[in-house]
Amino acid sequence: MASDTAATAALDLNDIALFVQVVRSGSFAEAARRLGQPPNTVSRRVQQLEAQLGTRLLQRSTRKLTLTSAGQAFHERCAGAVDGLLEAGQELRLGSDEPTGSVRVAVPADFFDFFPMEWIAGFLAAHPRVRLDFVLSDARSDLIAERIDVAFRGGEVGDSGYVGRQLFGARGDGLVASPAYLAARGVPATLADLAAHDAIMASHAGSTGTWRLAGHDGSLHEVAATGRFGANTAQALRRAAVAGLGIALLPAGMARLDLQAGLLVQVLPQYQRKGQGLTVLYPSRRHLPRAVSAFIALVVDKLGELEGTPEGRC
Repeated sequence: MASDTAATAALDLNDIALFVQVVRSGSFAEAARRLGQPPNTVSRRVQQLEAQLGTRLLQRSTRKLTLTSAGQAFHERCAGAVDGLLEAGQELRLGSDEPTGSVRVAVPADFFDFFPMEWIAGFLAAHPRVRLDFVLSDARSDLIAERIDVAFRGGEVGDSGYVGRQLFGARGDGLVASPAYLAARGVPATLADLAAHDAIMASHAGSTGTWRLAGHDGSLHEVAATGRFGANTAQALRRAAVAGLGIALLPAGMARLDLQAGLLVQVLPQYQRKGQGLTVLYPSRRHLPRAVSAFIALVVDKLGELEGTPEGRC
């Protein structure tokens, strides 16, 4: 026990910070470039850290680095502390507690369709020492592997291993179609009538050809939906519905303006699907960097101002 304690006490904090940089860079070469050190030096120092800890932190291959389970746990414990130390040093040098640094953000592919770029411009103007780097995708990002600082996700998060906080509760998704489509194909009067209609279907990973709807009385119904158009973003589904390609199942907030403008109308409004909600996720850390906290506050504030926030998948 004494030898283990001594070995842990002898850990070089610089090596731990270097290890965190390697994980975020995705390779020894990129980490070496950012740190201004030879790649073999960076690799050797990580090997020394592994030897001191008595466990392998990274699986090395010719194409990429992958965290071992021990490496991921160690990174999650250390990354926040390293960021905190660096931020504290920057604050002392700058004489300010202003947020600083780069924030890598994972958001739905259609994020900027409902989050105006002007809000981003205002944030960057208010925080001149912060850089935002967005990863727009409807795929579920691996926060560690893709070096994501914060992610915004819709739907069920599950046991992701990350810190999560729901920003908005689930709202009901409803069936909508264009007036032109309904004039040509007829208005469904029952769920059974949907079988004769074209469905505009989500085609992201994990999607099915079934709509699970709840009636106002709490009854649950599964409807087999078929059609000739599918897409992996909610905005593409909305545009297809406006274009008259069929009936779509959309978040209430996303369809709100089109319903008000008469571009879409509700179909069987007594049936809805449980909405997805919106959750913010970040790697497990005791303290978030101020730049990350400031950006989360921006999203919460701005989306909270919107009536019926549209949810997406990220």
